[in-house]
Amino acid sequence: MSGSPGPAGPPEAFDALLLLVGRLNYSWTNTESLLIHLIGGLARTDKDSAVIIFLTLNSTRARIDLVERLAKLDRTPSAEKSATLALTNRVMKYSSLRNRFSHSIYAFDPETGTARTIMMRIADRKDAIKVGRSDVIDAGTIRQIETALEDLGTLNRDFWAHIRKFDYPT
Repeated sequence: MSGSPGPAGPPEAFDALLLLVGRLNYSWTNTESLLIHLIGGLARTDKDSAVIIFLTLNSTRARIDLVERLAKLDRTPSAEKSATLALTNRVMKYSSLRNRFSHSIYAFDPETGTARTIMMRIADRKDAIKVGRSDVIDAGTIRQIETALEDLGTLNRDFWAHIRKFDYPT
């Protein structure tokens, strides 16, 4: 199957996009799972209990909220609190990008080579709803994902340094 290049390029570029999205999901999930150790350390419990708490919460937002609330307890030393909140802020920076690609379907026009995402979310407005927001995938979008992958790798390493520094359960 071949097509003339469009904003996302030929079908090979679309395959490359799907690989990038897979890497983004892997990197996101891997990094998000490190919240288990923060939950364990900040809640002063063991890793097994922290895993149960993590898995009981069914969204990234809920997990981040828990970590942030635990960090804000009076018993948490100031340096630990600020370092934890800095990490959670960095995680949330990538949440919307991850959601955009994880909660979309992908359309590919084999004639033009144009790829786009179609969000599978209802956006409630004051007096209407919007469904199926569509965005063209272009070179800027690809670079945005590549940058996020690099940043998530750095964030992952920073999480591990934090986990070791504050002796959280591993």
